[in-house]
Amino acid sequence: MGRAKPGFAELEEAIGHRFTDRSLAERALTHISALPGSPAEGPHYQRFEFLGDRVLGLAVADMLFRAFPQATEGELSRRLAHLVRRETCAEVATAWSVSRHVILGVGERQSGLRKKEALLADVCEALIAAVFIDGGFAAAAAVVELAFGLKMDEPGRSVRDAKSSLQEWAMGRGLPAPRYDEVARSGPDHAPQFRIAAVVKGFEPIEAEGRSKRLAEQAAAQAFLQREGLGETAREDDA
Repeated sequence: MGRAKPGFAELEEAIGHRFTDRSLAERALTHISALPGSPAEGPHYQRFEFLGDRVLGLAVADMLFRAFPQATEGELSRRLAHLVRRETCAEVATAWSVSRHVILGVGERQSGLRKKEALLADVCEALIAAVFIDGGFAAAAAVVELAFGLKMDEPGRSVRDAKSSLQEWAMGRGLPAPRYDEVARSGPDHAPQFRIAAVVKGFEPIEAEGRSKRLAEQAAAQAFLQREGLGETAREDDA
């Protein structure tokens, strides 16, 4: 990979894979805007992104299947959806410090595209594809497990279930839909922490924290369900 940027070895270390063919990594890091005339079929990351999305899905499914031998299909599906979503992929790319290695056209560099969540998520998937092509599925699965494994138990993995279960429970009893109030916000702008209260008419509010309002709302909904002994309600969709 003749044009590898300074610090590429650190990127390989962060990913957890040393490339035999660094040109694969270069392609995974190349945005279409960096190519003369922006050719649709040129050596940019879009095709790798397509492949990486599928490799990521299989690797995460295998990881979850092994990690949670008693989990139902519904629970595994929710965990999978959380781990392969765009936000999680962007978080992984940020942890890898991918943005400084992305190859962009002049206009896109000036627009700040390299820090956009969508681009980071795309490049994350493209790099997984590059590892898969370079070293096979075992190598790609190892990279995925290293990067995504610690995220298996994050509150967001079951968020849709918790909030929808709480809403169904409340409305089934003739109560208004739950309300989620922001109680506090702390931390720097680039890494805020939110405290959200789940409010259901006639019940004591309960608070929870998260790195985004959405995660905090989900955590608060789950905390409410657990406090009121409604855990089984939150798991009904697993069947």
